[in-house]
Amino acid sequence: MIARPPVTPERRGGVAPPSLARERLDVAITRLWPDLSRARAQRLLADGAIRVDGRPARRAARLRGGERIELELAPPPPSGLVAQPLPLRVLLEDEDLLVLDKAAGMVVHPARGTPSGTVVNALLHRLGPGAPGGARLGLVHRLDRETSGCLVVARSEVALRALQAAFKARAVEKTYLALCHGAPPDEGRLDTPYGRHPVDRTRHTSRRPAARRAVTTWRVRERFGAAAALLEVGLETGRTHQIRVHLSESGHPLVGDAVYGGRRREARLAPDAPVRRAAEAIGRQALHAWRIAFPHPRSGRRIAIEAPIPEDLARALAVLRRG
Repeated sequence: MIARPPVTPERRGGVAPPSLARERLDVAITRLWPDLSRARAQRLLADGAIRVDGRPARRAARLRGGERIELELAPPPPSGLVAQPLPLRVLLEDEDLLVLDKAAGMVVHPARGTPSGTVVNALLHRLGPGAPGGARLGLVHRLDRETSGCLVVARSEVALRALQAAFKARAVEKTYLALCHGAPPDEGRLDTPYGRHPVDRTRHTSRRPAARRAVTTWRVRERFGAAAALLEVGLETGRTHQIRVHLSESGHPLVGDAVYGGRRREARLAPDAPVRRAAEAIGRQALHAWRIAFPHPRSGRRIAIEAPIPEDLARALAVLRRG
């Protein structure tokens, strides 16, 4: 393990151009230093970390133009995170972002029971303590522990805000490969309420009234008789466990899903049934974040990245193809 190195305060200074006359100071700071968000500027003002013409800045100040603005960025508070040189499969990397191919079984964020060995620990080692997003280290979205595939990471505050805006505006196209039980229709779309399960708060459901919606689409990519199917699944919303819940409550749980019915269904099959052997071959829920497409945070050019089918899913598919 590699400990997080000490960080000294960063000092910045600049002169407000005439174009910023009459602007609020927090807005002007984001124009002078685009990597700082307005919320960050407001925190700096509240902490007395900004001076204008050598005097402490007032929170509601407006500029005339020509003032000298100085600020001090304190080192981030200790997070308890440890940098670890863990392997990361990188699909795309530039000065603004990374797209990772997350391994199945790797947790994204440290939590109780998994304080280390996570994507965040690996990113802290790779990107250093200056990565954006605090303890999230530029992670724009997340994947379940057992889900493999595409995971987007911002490398600057500007990129983080742009990518977050793209996700919020639903300008990000996410396509998963899902191996499910049964024979679903060739294609379909589910638009349902979505919320916590009323009894088990670790689970979610679409079968109760809720303020939130979840929208999932799919098309069948390959069938294995009436026993199983490989789907290409699209998410129009990004709810926790959304694909797993929608497929399970439609009668087609993911192969290997221990929470939403896949393993229960496999336990009822004969030991030599192809689907049961496929579940044993993959050893996890059969879900892979295969493709992601989004506008690049700097150029706006749309990019699309695919994560190759992982070996465990390939083994499960091979079992089903042999029958």
